[in-house]
Amino acid sequence: MSLASVMVYVDSEQQDEGQIAVAEAVANDFGAALLGVSAIATEPPFVAEGVIIEQTTADDLERIRGALSAKEAWFRRIVRLPGEKVEWRWTIGFPTEFLVEQSRAADLVVVRRSQLKSKSSHYLDAAGAMLRVGRPILLVPDGVTRLSGDRIVVGWKDAREARLAVRDALPFLTRASQVTIAEICASSEQDAARDRVRDVAGYLQRHGVSCQHEVRVHTAEPDAGYLVRLAADVGADLIVTGGYGHSRLGEWVFGGMTQSLLQHAPVCLLMSH
Repeated sequence: MSLASVMVYVDSEQQDEGQIAVAEAVANDFGAALLGVSAIATEPPFVAEGVIIEQTTADDLERIRGALSAKEAWFRRIVRLPGEKVEWRWTIGFPTEFLVEQSRAADLVVVRRSQLKSKSSHYLDAAGAMLRVGRPILLVPDGVTRLSGDRIVVGWKDAREARLAVRDALPFLTRASQVTIAEICASSEQDAARDRVRDVAGYLQRHGVSCQHEVRVHTAEPDAGYLVRLAADVGADLIVTGGYGHSRLGEWVFGGMTQSLLQHAPVCLLMSH
């Protein structure tokens, strides 16, 4: 299993390498191309006393183009892959919309997992993008600059999103020395859960993955907290799960585990929706 194209979103104001270093390492490991993507949104016009007022001037557009050009130069400078393996794409528009659109060119999308700022449409909504890109998305927490992927935890739930995530993660899972599959269930579900994780383990073993599995009954500890602790216990720096959520009246609504992992996990997350 392999990857041919890795896409990474680069904020125009970003100064640290962060997720770019992770994306570059993944691309290098798989011999893949690395596509940098960035966008800056303009202020929409508004109507005052029946007159349409344009808030973005020609000078503003020129400054935006200059900022994106400077960010491209910075991106190409810090990335050490051969030039023919590196591409840059940009637009003057909304970051999340542009990333979703451009993801058609990628096997994997890598984003920085930071909190949304106040003008959310002007910044990348990593969680919202996860639900829309139609590709596996690797969410990198602030401060993380490397991903070994040697040990991986799979948070299993018998749902479409988890099946997609396990399949999409095969390029990483087949290279790991140890994969731990865990399902958290109600006490009445333990036997069925054991059957489910055994099936997942069997599926992965047929792909050459070295894995173990376990079932845990829900406790007072949040499910996401247990996955994070399990990752720490086995020395994993990647958690693979389905991304559970939907849109409701323009707002993204996430499942409890998905939301908690997006907010608190100290390691990289690979999610599919």
